[in-house]
Amino acid sequence: MRLKPIIVALAIATQVSTSSAQTHHVLISTNMGNMKAVLFDDTPKHRDEFMRLVRAKHFDGTLFYRCVKNFVIQGGSSDSRNAQPGQHIGYGNDAVNIDSEFNKKRFHQFGALCAPRQPDKVNMLKFSDISQFYIVKGRTYPDSILNKMELSVNTPIKNKLRQTYYLPHKDELLKLKAEGRKKEYNALVTEIKERIDYEYRISDYKEFTPEQREAYTQRGGTPELDGEYTVFGQIIEGLDVITKISNLKVDKNDRPLTDVKITITIID
Repeated sequence: MRLKPIIVALAIATQVSTSSAQTHHVLISTNMGNMKAVLFDDTPKHRDEFMRLVRAKHFDGTLFYRCVKNFVIQGGSSDSRNAQPGQHIGYGNDAVNIDSEFNKKRFHQFGALCAPRQPDKVNMLKFSDISQFYIVKGRTYPDSILNKMELSVNTPIKNKLRQTYYLPHKDELLKLKAEGRKKEYNALVTEIKERIDYEYRISDYKEFTPEQREAYTQRGGTPELDGEYTVFGQIIEGLDVITKISNLKVDKNDRPLTDVKITITIID
């Protein structure tokens, strides 16, 4: 059953407010409605650069130029301002690249405000381009799919650690076991296990928190983007506007046939 927008907004606002105190808000105004967003204090580089660009009116008059239904709406690129119909957009020449600020508390739930970036092949350090932004629409996922997402990331990590730390000692362990040298066998097994566990804990393994699972199964989002792009804010009012924009008819480049113009102002 689909949650009504006001209930969804309250649920997201509760999640945001309980995670840390927030003080910075912006209003994203469009010809299809307005959205109020909170900017996270624990992604300070993105918060400060975004607010600097807002004060400079960098985003005013730009478009939501890429809208993928049940995925994201993306806007803010300078070359979208006064763009002609059919013009390919998204390659503004005033990119503002900053360090990523990945934070496991901040994830791609419905309404997440995020920074795009260039692909890994030209951006190995995953710098964010804060001169643009995208907002998550997403969809809901059953727990079974979230489990598969975890396994797809974690199984290769575990297999590599096993090859690195267990396989070189496999013959030695078999010999100790065959000779009945139980104390030495157990000591070596414990040492290998502790090493694997430590390396796994500091790896980029994937484990959805209870908060993430609740959000992705009940409200929706794009969990496949977690850890790849920085989430620096959250829409707390106007979630229905995201849905309206994401449902617009688009051309072959996912640009809406109806221009959605953006103006952003700082509230506090």
